Amino acid sequence: MKILVDADACPKSVLRICMHVGRKHGIQVWTVASFNHSIESDHHLAVGADPQEADFKIINMTGKGDIVVTQDWGLAAVVLGKGAKCLNPTGREFHSDRIEFLLEEREVKSKLRRSGGRTKGPKKRTAEDDRRFEISLERILLKE
Repeated sequence: MKILVDADACPKSVLRICMHVGRKHGIQVWTVASFNHSIESDHHLAVGADPQEADFKIINMTGKGDIVVTQDWGLAAVVLGKGAKCLNPTGREFHSDRIEFLLEEREVKSKLRRSGGRTKGPKKRTAEDDRRFEISLERILLKE
């Protein structure tokens, strides 16, 4: 088992939590990001600047029972199909039975933006988000 972090857009506090929890449980934490990002990690892979390159690397590295941290719903759908657990940076666990709905919602919002409409961006990150993420990560690890 390993924890894989899509570090391109991952908050620094989530990276710190992953490192702390990984060390606590003796689990390797791998971060993957484009070479444009400066990530401090024991196991870091820098990839090219192509928008999907980090996702493809994570998909190729993911195995059954791994935990992937990402806010990318498309990446979440693929790693769930590989038997991995998936968590977003606010502590929300992705589940196979709901991912199709999320992908449909993403497509509807994308069409709205392409036609000139606006959608809300993410809320400002809070300490509660960090606490919820750490609790969720610990819960997943304790189930395994």
